[in-house]
Amino acid sequence: MPKAPLPPEVAELFARPNPAVVAVLLPSGAPMSVATWYLVEDDGTVLLNMDAGRARLEWMREHPDVALTALKEGEWYTHVSIRGQVVRWEDDPKKGLADIDRLSVHYTGGPYRVRDRPRVSCWVRVDHWHGWGQAKAE
Repeated sequence: MPKAPLPPEVAELFARPNPAVVAVLLPSGAPMSVATWYLVEDDGTVLLNMDAGRARLEWMREHPDVALTALKEGEWYTHVSIRGQVVRWEDDPKKGLADIDRLSVHYTGGPYRVRDRPRVSCWVRVDHWHGWGQAKAE
């Protein structure tokens, strides 16, 4: 599995609002995955944002290793998978839900509609990546 950084053509694909799944570890060590929105930041970290009531927040704090797979829209064979660690946590309400709004604009073109639930952001450092289809490493 190649190490970061992603080559420019793979980084461009990964930066799109692709359908994605994030995998985390349960307290038992078993994996659990869920569909998610993500956003690649200028520093190369990956922003994830979750409802503050989600159990996976505690699991991710206990085991900060995560994997995320992004599938090219309409062409699931082309995908990019990353592995890394959560390197930063921040409560989104402190910023007026700015992070979930950035994600929502990226995916839907507008702000996030649910405004009555606290949210938490985390940033994942990309340590390794793997691509397939058009994103396959040479």
